[in-house]
Amino acid sequence: MLPDHKMHADEIHTAAELVQRLLAGQFPQWAGLPVRRVKSFGTDNALYRLGEEMMVRLPRIGWAVGQVEKELEWLPKLAPHLPLRVPEPLALGQPGEGYPYTWGVYRWVPGEMLSLSEMAARPELAKQLANFVLALRRCDQTDAPGAEKPATDLQQLDPHVRASIEASAELLDTATRGQIAALWDDAMQLPGWTDTPVWVHGDLHSSNLLWDSERLTTVLDFASLELSDPAVDLMAAWNALRAEGRRIYHEMLQPDDATWKRGRARALAKALLALPYYQHTNPEIMERSWHTLGEVLADAR
Repeated sequence: MLPDHKMHADEIHTAAELVQRLLAGQFPQWAGLPVRRVKSFGTDNALYRLGEEMMVRLPRIGWAVGQVEKELEWLPKLAPHLPLRVPEPLALGQPGEGYPYTWGVYRWVPGEMLSLSEMAARPELAKQLANFVLALRRCDQTDAPGAEKPATDLQQLDPHVRASIEASAELLDTATRGQIAALWDDAMQLPGWTDTPVWVHGDLHSSNLLWDSERLTTVLDFASLELSDPAVDLMAAWNALRAEGRRIYHEMLQPDDATWKRGRARALAKALLALPYYQHTNPEIMERSWHTLGEVLADAR
C-alpha cells in the first residue's frame, strides 16, 4: 500500500478528522460512524471507510472534481444493464471545513483487487471483461456525456508523448526509446473513429477490477465514462492482459485493425505519460506502465 504522501504538486490534504467534520455538518446521520483511511494507489481521490457499509471519496486535486456528480447521475441508470457490479453512490457532499471540492458517500463494495499477475494467470477473465464492454456499449446514450476533445485524435497526445519519451531517458535505454518512437510515428498515420461514438469506461485496468478468486465481480471508477472512440476501452488489452487474454479480448470485441491499433497507441501513450510523472510516488502505476510497454512492444513485433 502507498504511504500517505502527495502525488501532485497542488494536491489537497485530507484526513479522517476532516471527513468526520464534513459528515457532522452535512450528514449527521452518519457522523457517529468510525472513519479510517483506505490506502490506495488511486491518483485522483482519497478514500475513507465509513463504518462497515460505506466509503467516503474526496477528490485530491482539481481535475477530479465532478467525478462524483457524474457517477451519481449515470451509474444508477447503467447498473441494471451491466453484467458486473459497479459503485453505488449514495450522497453528494459540498465544500466545507476548509475543503474546497464536492465529495461523495458510496456504499462499500466488497471484493479483492485483481493484480496484474492474477489477471495474466487467468486469461479467461478477458471474456468477462469484454462482455462488460459490450454491455456498456449497448446502453442508452440519451443525454450521455461526450468527450470535450475527440479521443479519436491521437495527434493531440503527440507532443506530450514525445516529451515523455525524452523525460524517460533514465528509465528507457536508447534502443527501446527508438522502438517506441517508431511505433508512435506509425500511430500518427492511423485514421480516427468516424462512426457513432460508443459508451466507454475510459480507465479499464486490473486495479479497477474486483474478483472473488474465480470470476470478476465489480468494475470501479467511472470518472472517465463518456461517449467516445471504442479504442479507448481496448487499452485493457495491453495494460491488463497478456497475449492469450488479448487474443480472447480481440475475438470478443472484433475491432477493425485501425481501431485495435489506436487502442494500442493509447495504451502506449498512457504508460509513457505515467513513467516520469509517478516515478517516485506510485509503484503500482509504475508496475502497470512497465507491463503495458512490454506488452505493446511484444505485440507490435
